[in-house]
Order: sequence, then C-alpha cells, then structure tokens
Amino acid sequence: MNRLILKYATPVIIVILAIFAWVIYRRVADGGLGAIIPLAVTAAIDWVIGAFVFIYFWPRITVGGFKRIFSGRGLGGGPIPVNTIYAVPESPSQSASSGSVIATGTDDLLYLGGWLDVKDGPLVLHMPTMDGRFCSVQFTDPTSGANFAYVGKRTTGSAAGDFLLCEPKWAGETPVGMSRIDVPHHAALLIGRVYVANENDRPAAYALAKQIQLTPLKLERDR
Repeated sequence: MNRLILKYATPVIIVILAIFAWVIYRRVADGGLGAIIPLAVTAAIDWVIGAFVFIYFWPRITVGGFKRIFSGRGLGGGPIPVNTIYAVPESPSQSASSGSVIATGTDDLLYLGGWLDVKDGPLVLHMPTMDGRFCSVQFTDPTSGANFAYVGKRTTGSAAGDFLLCEPKWAGETPVGMSRIDVPHHAALLIGRVYVANENDRPAAYALAKQIQLTPLKLERDR
C-alpha cells in the first residue's frame, strides 16, 4: 500500500488539483466570484476534517498492515504468531524478489520482525551477546506510528541482556538484572536489524539474529 501511494502520489495530486481548478472556473463563469464562497468554505471544512482523519488513522493503517502481513504470510517462513520474532535468513535485496515487506535493497543487514502484545501479561525480550556487532530492535506504537523504544548497540549496548516488556499499569516486580520497557497501548510492531560484514559473515549474523527471542515472564522465572 505504501509503495503504491509513493509511486502514484504526484499524478493523483495533479489530477485532484486539476479537477478542483476546473470546478472553480465553472463556478466563476456561471455565477461570478460569489459562487465560489460556498465551495471555499466546504473545501476548508473538508481539509480540517480530512487532516484529522489522516493523522488519526494513517499510523493505524500502515502499522496494522505489518501485523496483517506477519500473521498472514510472514516474512518467508510462513505466518508469524503473535509474540514471536522471525529472523529473515536473506538480506533485504535478496528477499526483494520474493516480495518481502522489508526489502530495502541493502546487503549489510539481516532483518527480524514480529508483533508484540502484552495484554495477557509481560514478556521478556532476550538479546544475545553481539560482541560489538551492530544490532537494533525498534518498538513502534500502532496507534501513533512513533518508535517509543530501542534495544541494541546504540542504546543498551551489545552485551547479552533481558528486557521486561509490559503495560504501563503493570504493578509487578521487575526481575533482578532486567530492564523494564513499558508498551504504551499493550501492542507494538517489532523490527530488528543485525549487521552483516560480508557474505561469509552471514551465517554467524543469522545465528545471532535467531537468538533474539520473546518468552513469557513466567517461563523465565521457572528456568
């Protein structure tokens, strides 16, 4: 959907403006300048309402699209269950031929994807030791489209770590050694990236990417 909008946005806007200009011309020709006042008022009202609707619903449509793709066809390995992270073994440019939703044309990253939902209880995100390798997991709020948290080399370092993911209202105790991340609206889109130095490094990067996992807090306590 986003690709189609970006591809055809300019011609669609030109057509809309052309139609609007033609309507104004006909109104002026038929009834003078006074005839365009109702049109101007209507356009202003539509712009205000349209802007509000766009700002409110667009993040939900775009981020929700990832959820539908993950749960429907996944990223190459079949549907991805909620609260599961899937690591793509190929680079984005390699997966572009198969229509991957995260194909970006770059060869130095492996991507991960998943949909987080902590409504039924906290989960733990496990990050393996990366030994200085770049990695990142971003958390995107489906109601606003904003990234509200990052885990990885630039924010939390490349050492192994466990991160407690929960709703802001959750009042339980954070286990020793874990860092808490509040999920504002109980759900989030997770997109991860792991650096690949070259083709020979790809198996090692993929092995690390597969270790980035989500588990329920209860299972972590029982270990």
